[in-house]
Amino acid sequence: MSSAAEGLIGGAGPARPAGKVKSFLRLVMIEHSVFALPFAYIAALTAMFQWDKNIHWGRLLLVTLAMVGLRTFAMACNRIIDREIDARNPRTAGREIVTGAVSVRSAWTGALVAVVLFLGAAALLNPLCLALAPIAVVPMVVYPYGKRFTNFPHAILGIAQAMGPVGAWIAITGSWDWDAVILGLAVGVWIGGFDLIFGSQDVQADRAHGVKSVPARFGIPAALYGARVCHVITMALFVWYAMATGAGFFFWLGLVIVAMAFLYEHSIVRPNDLSRLNRAFFTTNGFIGIALFVCALLDLLVRGLTV
Repeated sequence: MSSAAEGLIGGAGPARPAGKVKSFLRLVMIEHSVFALPFAYIAALTAMFQWDKNIHWGRLLLVTLAMVGLRTFAMACNRIIDREIDARNPRTAGREIVTGAVSVRSAWTGALVAVVLFLGAAALLNPLCLALAPIAVVPMVVYPYGKRFTNFPHAILGIAQAMGPVGAWIAITGSWDWDAVILGLAVGVWIGGFDLIFGSQDVQADRAHGVKSVPARFGIPAALYGARVCHVITMALFVWYAMATGAGFFFWLGLVIVAMAFLYEHSIVRPNDLSRLNRAFFTTNGFIGIALFVCALLDLLVRGLTV
């Protein structure tokens, strides 16, 4: 999920530590945490509202650290495991680990630091978070291998992303809640759906090198149709979540905005025209997460959540 990055090959002597850190952050595309964090915040704040109607900033900070740590670990593992595949694909051949801007050893070091951050945050939250934390790590490692043994690696990605809201809810309450599962499923199906769209640009390279995916196996039209179905299901799950949590006007307004964004996204990407795919993927999906979070926050504040 990235554009080709500038390589830092050559130059005079080894890269400075600050340069290595920047290269690693580019490798894991730290800015794309925007896709997952808003939904973790929605889950966490809704749980706080149902608990005592107060925002617990310390716990929210720990949720943030856990989410960023786990996502960073997942992206680093993805880049490490896929480095040979990425090197054969013109779109991904400029990634830092392929060009040598980030060594495999440095990437593993960054991944280790990130997973320790995740586990540490989970330990500080509550015992159930710590007990379930290793389970959350598994799909993050399995996903990169998925494209080697199944035509549906997008589903593995969806499962991995679905755990974010569930984990955020547990982080606040220390207990399981099915409302969080509904939101998690919505997020998982949403992300799995737009991964179908994103994967459509790699069909030729994937087929040439035996990389499995829905677009490579069934074609771009089938992948885009599948993405539409996923996003219809996503909207249905969002509606279910809104009803289950007694959401108010602003959350429902957010769902209208999300529905319009989905319609726009699917209107600009066509089987014979993927030229606006990045706009659909990065801009629209980033907007969806932020817009729904803002609306959810307004809704909770109006209903009595105390800052």
